[in-house]
Amino acid sequence: MTAWLQAQLPPDAQSWLADQCTRLEAGASAREFNLAISLVPRRLGKADLVLDAAALAAAEVARPGWDPRGWSLDQAGRLVLLLAGGGQGPEFADRLRQLFATADIAEMIAFYRGLPLYPDPERHEARAREGVRSGMKPIFEAVAHRNPYPAESFDENAWNHMVLKALFIGSALAPIQGLDRRANPTLARMLCDYAHERRAAGRPVGPELWRCVGPHADDAALDDLAAALRSADVAEREAAALALAACPAPRARELLAQEPGLAAAIETGRLAQPGDTAR
Repeated sequence: MTAWLQAQLPPDAQSWLADQCTRLEAGASAREFNLAISLVPRRLGKADLVLDAAALAAAEVARPGWDPRGWSLDQAGRLVLLLAGGGQGPEFADRLRQLFATADIAEMIAFYRGLPLYPDPERHEARAREGVRSGMKPIFEAVAHRNPYPAESFDENAWNHMVLKALFIGSALAPIQGLDRRANPTLARMLCDYAHERRAAGRPVGPELWRCVGPHADDAALDDLAAALRSADVAEREAAALALAACPAPRARELLAQEPGLAAAIETGRLAQPGDTAR
């Protein structure tokens, strides 16, 4: 991450970042640490962090599942300094706790995005759960999107409520890592119940919802998918077809056969689930 920043920053910002890392690694005081973190936007700027395919591949090698797309220079800079001067174990957790206590939204986004990089990941699960309970979409997505931490650390209950929360606040499901792998029967039932509530209130159902229903659809869920397959919304019909294709029940194949165009599109790969959520 430091190399990515150094490649994009002007010389004065490069020197400042290198100097701060050296000082923090040597054991700076809490005051010096907090001051360095607070100065990052002014010193490094807030432009997007530019990452090519090689950088993204290096991120995956360094930490499987790490996906820093969409980060900014100041977010990456804050995390570089935090990892340089945060210490280990309880000391790091305490540093992070202090930072969150005074953080603004931009700082919280950076610190939540850093979850997969922190030492002793089990120490930060409560913090991650707090993030996905947030009603602020950018905070929620800093934990839920392009972040391997929830799929690795959340139990089924926390995972299911995170997925449901994403739909509730209008956040996309495709960027959630592990979405397909961690689909489960309880989540499928929860999502069908949510769809019923939306329809009863005259509100649309987000097509992505059916993605987590298909692999675990029971008879009642297949009824819901059959109804979605008849929707006037093209996106919902396609989502229902993909969900039926992922369902092992014979009835699912029968329902999908009623839409030969969609079935053929799935068979040939012209219609597929968006995003890479298998990790």
